[in-house]
Amino acid sequence: MPGDRKVAVITGTNSNLGLNTAYRLIEEVANDVRLTIVVTSRTLPRAREVIDQISKFVEKKQRPGPVDYDYLLVDFTDMVSVLGAYYDLNKQYSEIHYFFVNAAQGVYSGIDWLGAVKEVSTSPIEAVTNPTYKVQRVGVQSADGMGLVFQANVFGPYYLIQKILPQLQAGKAVVVWISSIMSDPKYLSLDDIQLIKSPASYEGSKRLVDLLHLATFNDLKNQGITQYVVQPGIFISHSFFKYLNVMSYYGMLLLFYLARFLGSPWHNIDGYRAANAPVYVATLANPRFEQQKLKYGSATYKDGLEYIRTEEIEATGVQDVKAYIRKLKEEWDLKLKDQITNSRQV
Repeated sequence: MPGDRKVAVITGTNSNLGLNTAYRLIEEVANDVRLTIVVTSRTLPRAREVIDQISKFVEKKQRPGPVDYDYLLVDFTDMVSVLGAYYDLNKQYSEIHYFFVNAAQGVYSGIDWLGAVKEVSTSPIEAVTNPTYKVQRVGVQSADGMGLVFQANVFGPYYLIQKILPQLQAGKAVVVWISSIMSDPKYLSLDDIQLIKSPASYEGSKRLVDLLHLATFNDLKNQGITQYVVQPGIFISHSFFKYLNVMSYYGMLLLFYLARFLGSPWHNIDGYRAANAPVYVATLANPRFEQQKLKYGSATYKDGLEYIRTEEIEATGVQDVKAYIRKLKEEWDLKLKDQITNSRQV
């Protein structure tokens, strides 16, 4: 009905995928709805920069309905910061309608160039679909003593969601977790859930996202909250491409297009196509007919036409992850119960 308002919180808005998720959401939400985009960032200057980018997109599209902008300063590798984000959201909004978990922290240290050349030479499509030449540091922990990638991509967002459940319930919200095409079970050991010993902590964190979704979506459904897990396929990520020079960048891009031409459905290449699945499940999917236990992927035909493709999620370890995360939440509830944070200042 006219005059409706919807609030969307998009974590990682300053990434290619996060920014395009905001763009597509603006396009899909009805024009008679007053849409508020809450940008998240670790720093205020970057938050303002992203808001400026989104506002220019709105001007270009000439959306008839109003779009408002807000920011949320949060560092998911700092639990006090996560708690502060909860206080801010609790103070600002009685209802939240969309919550996108687009956390993509990695601890990359570079590229194994010898391995990369070998993979590209022997299996070029596989090399740009399931690469093994990205070098990640092992044993990186946050100041809170948790595995840094685990905290940033899984536990920090989960903890914030748990704290704002009343707002999500009031808004009959859709929660969207962004997983990955590389969330293979082989990247996660249930003896190392915090991924401290893992040489592939990023991929392991996305496997955890899959399992955490399976462990929690029914509980949320009983509270009037709909949750999905999606994967954006393969696209240009500026955070990783900083390790490439001009020649290797365009060589990789060429292989992306070749992979798509040869039939790979996952080489979306640009962030706009990659954001298709997250916004689809948030605005168009019908939870009565579309299964929440599936993973929804952003896919593309060889001619560039986009579509949604679903996959089964291998469920081994769901209960182990659920028990571990719940216990960890209880521990942090105790640690943070007397924490006082300052109100944010513009």
